[in-house]
Amino acid sequence: MTHDPTTATAHLRRLTALTERLTARLEIETDAYAGRRTQDVAAGLAETQDLANLYRRESAQLKANPGLLSQAPLAERMALIRATETFEAVLAVHGRTVEAARTISEGLVRTIAREVAGARALGVGYGASGAAHSGDSRAVTLNRTA
Repeated sequence: MTHDPTTATAHLRRLTALTERLTARLEIETDAYAGRRTQDVAAGLAETQDLANLYRRESAQLKANPGLLSQAPLAERMALIRATETFEAVLAVHGRTVEAARTISEGLVRTIAREVAGARALGVGYGASGAAHSGDSRAVTLNRTA
């Protein structure tokens, strides 16, 4: 299928703008994680997910129609390439930041679970009759698949 340059230009401009918006969202989230403001990330999560889904669809459409890309002017193609390179760099930093936050959160949960389990075990011992006290039979469960 052949595309006219006007349609190709409009499509590339739309994808470039979308890439830039998604990049900006990821930068905001990365800054929020760095500033220990995870509530700010949670507040914008739906927008980020919507942008990511739209980006995925638009990228797939462009991949399925390489002729669309070839019909666009060089300046528009270069703008998309620059936006994509910036997006990939920001995405890498964002991924490392999210992984660090996940590691810290899981470490906190494990530490709290150990403390709770240790505190519950303190009352276990032997009674005056020589029989062992049953202690607290409630279990602390830690799901390792976050």
